[in-house]
Amino acid sequence: MGFLIKLAGKELKDIIFYLKIAVENIIEGKILAFPTNSVYGIGGDPQNLEVIDRIYDIKFRDKSKGLLLLISDFEEATKIAEFNDNAKRLAQKYWPGQLTLILKKKEPSIIPPEVTAFQDTIGLRVPENEIILNILKILKSEGYFGGIIGTSANYSGEPPSISGEDVSKKILNPIDLIIDGGKSKSRIPTTIIDCTGKDVCFLRIGEISEEEILEFLSKPKE
Repeated sequence: MGFLIKLAGKELKDIIFYLKIAVENIIEGKILAFPTNSVYGIGGDPQNLEVIDRIYDIKFRDKSKGLLLLISDFEEATKIAEFNDNAKRLAQKYWPGQLTLILKKKEPSIIPPEVTAFQDTIGLRVPENEIILNILKILKSEGYFGGIIGTSANYSGEPPSISGEDVSKKILNPIDLIIDGGKSKSRIPTTIIDCTGKDVCFLRIGEISEEEILEFLSKPKE
């Protein structure tokens, strides 16, 4: 197990120092475990091939399955993905939040093809969890790409982790830094929507229902 930092119940102003340590770890090519408002994730620099390989190995994940990215904001997302009208509306409505969008990659891409399993699409989300979102914002503010790989902290096919200690018990392969923000608010994963076509396609229903999404998209644009 790597170094574990307990940040549950602390205010943002009291944990900035630790978030900056997390950012330094990402820049140095290390692997982090971190809280989101659904389940815990593991991730690292999506532009570092060694990091990408380590994450696949840690999860025993098939490399034909791409990895999702967590992004600091919509502006950063537009650097690596194409947004059609539906995608833009959903991002503006639900980001930060519990919605992952599958989008067309911008080419040429700053994200290596290994992240997306050599597909021309990429999955993105702006997380609402204060800890990971501020790590992403600090990355961006320091001149780096404001995004990291964000995949669930578990072996492929096994139940997700819901706390930092859960991660340390479930995953035996070394993770460099585990940020424990307490138990997840929800064990329900994010909703995933493919926005690459004219109509949206639901790949996974999570915290946000299909009915809610379709009702929102059916309304006239404001």
